[in-house]
Formats: sequence, structure tokens, C-alpha cells
Amino acid sequence: MSVAAVTRLELKRLAVRPLAWALAALTIAWLAWTFVLGLGQFLGAQVKLAAVADAPGFTDLVAIPLLAELAKLAFLVVPLMTMTLIAGERRAGTLALLASTGLPPWRIVLGKYLAVLVWLALWLLATLAMPLVVGLGSTADWGKLASATLGTALLLATLAAIGIACSAATTFPAIAAAMALIVTLALWTIDRGAQAAGVSGGFLEWLTMATHLQNLLRGLVASSDLAWFALAIALSLSLAIRRLAFDKERQ
Repeated sequence: MSVAAVTRLELKRLAVRPLAWALAALTIAWLAWTFVLGLGQFLGAQVKLAAVADAPGFTDLVAIPLLAELAKLAFLVVPLMTMTLIAGERRAGTLALLASTGLPPWRIVLGKYLAVLVWLALWLLATLAMPLVVGLGSTADWGKLASATLGTALLLATLAAIGIACSAATTFPAIAAAMALIVTLALWTIDRGAQAAGVSGGFLEWLTMATHLQNLLRGLVASSDLAWFALAIALSLSLAIRRLAFDKERQ
């Protein structure tokens, strides 16, 4: 069985899961409402903004806050989407059956990861369609919007990788979701103690997820930020693969 076959199988499972559809409907409805409110406030402030030199435009006041709202929702949505990917199969006994076919652990992890990425990409595209439709008829900052979209996509990919690693570490999906939420929140706020002590910069600031996402949301694309997300994804998937390999050796 190839990685593509595992991905197709997992996508079929996601397609029949009520939780996936419920999360998609609720979050898109909330994001649409957020977009409408932001757009209304932006249109109401047009006269004031016109009198200000270098005033923020549609991208800064509507599009990027919408992507930031999606990022906040992702901290809860992604752990719920990934919690059963491996933990649920281990609990049901189907993971051992899948491994008994001779499928290497890396194919299992990568196939499931790609399936989640497809779902998250559709979620991101559905959200991005709202500012794109309005932005086509206005003077949107397409470069900044592209940077913010890249940052949001990398955040979703990182959260998915962390969720799969946590799902591989336990038999209970609820524990996997809680672990993923704790890990992501820790990565998001790891430098808060240093900031409270008046210390800024350094390794803790680089280690913090918020540092790299905020740079991309502001339109700053740096290799160090891209490298952080790549390392986080690679490390998380490696841990998941090692755990499945350990389970296979014990059988």
C-alpha cells in the first residue's frame, strides 16, 4: 500500500465523520460572521481613513484579522481533527492490522498527515475566498495577503504534525487532543516568562511559535521563520514514526 492509498483511505474516513463536517460548518460560519463585521467596520471608517496618510487598508483591517481568527480557531480544531488518526485506530485494534500488511510506519504517518493537510487546505481556501472576492474589486495588498496566507498555512501544517505526534503517543483520543493543545499553547507562550522579566530576544523568542507567525502576518517572509516551521513539522512527524516503529517492534 502506497502513501497515496493511505491518504485516500483517511480522506474517505474524514468524509464520513460527523465531527469533521460539524467543525467545518461551525468554524466557517463564525469566520464569515467575523468577516462581515470587519468589513462593515472598515467601510464605516472609510472617511476617517481617507484623511490619514499611509492609513491601513482592506488587507490590514479585514483580510489579515480574518486569517488571525482562523489561526486562533485552529488551536482547538486541529487537535480534534487529529486525535483519532492513530490513537483511535490503536484503541480499535485496526492499527496493528494495518501494520501487519507490511506497511512501514513512515507511510502510515505521512499518508494520514497528508489527508489532514487536504482537509485543512480546503478549510483555509474556504476562509480565504471571502477576502479574495472583495479584494478583487479593491486595492488589496496582495503581497502581504500572500505572506499572511503562507504563515497561516504553515501554522496549520505544524499543528497537524503536532497533533499526529500526540495521537501516536497514546491510546486515548481525548488524551491525544489534550496533549496537542498543551504542546501548542506551550510553544505559543514559551517566552512570556522572559518578557515578564524584561528580557527580549534570544533563543526563547526564536523558539516561540507566535514570533514566526506574527512576522508572516505582517508581510515579513524570512528564512528563519520558514525554517522554524519546517523543523517543527519534521520533528513532530519523526516522533510519530518512531513511536509506530517501536510498537511494531514490540509485536
